[in-house]
Amino acid sequence: MQEQYRTVARAGVHESEINRSRFICALAPAATEQEAQDFIARVRKEHPTAGHHCFAYVIGADASVQKASDDGEPGGTAGVPMLQMLTRREVRYAVAVVTRYFGGVKLGAGGLIRAYGGVVGEALDELGTIVRRRFRLATVTVDHQRAGKLENDLRATGRAVREVAYAEAVTIEIGLPEADIEAFRGWLADATAGTATLELGGEAYGDA
Repeated sequence: MQEQYRTVARAGVHESEINRSRFICALAPAATEQEAQDFIARVRKEHPTAGHHCFAYVIGADASVQKASDDGEPGGTAGVPMLQMLTRREVRYAVAVVTRYFGGVKLGAGGLIRAYGGVVGEALDELGTIVRRRFRLATVTVDHQRAGKLENDLRATGRAVREVAYAEAVTIEIGLPEADIEAFRGWLADATAGTATLELGGEAYGDA
């Protein structure tokens, strides 16, 4: 399993004009292939008169699902360079759609490859990327007396606090890098005079 992956920081749109053709790149995070396809369909609806809606997406921290479409452009001149830009930048769980309005000047195969790949690269630069690291989910159970201070200490030491629930005791759900678990047990025992318990759960990815 991948220790970390990079993805799009937020959804957004970047536009470029090349030899009078408009290239509009819509970029978004996508957790599943279905989400990516829904996003592509939405972009098509927003630009019903455009000549082409070429797309590429990469799903999975290990890039296990990769799809690209030239949508009527000459084979290999649009979707593939878009996909290559995403994979070269190590971007995962992301979808890019480039809508082209033809401006009357033919770009040729090389020009198209540069235009489609380039506009995705520019969109990534503009919207930014974030790294998500693999975490082990863990639940800390502590008494009410110590809960407030413990939560503050967790946040102050940069722990990823995901959820806090108040019942007879207080449970705080956190994300821990696998390598930190044993050190965290020691820290928790010191911070709560040995009164808190730690229960490990499954794995997830979170912000680095």
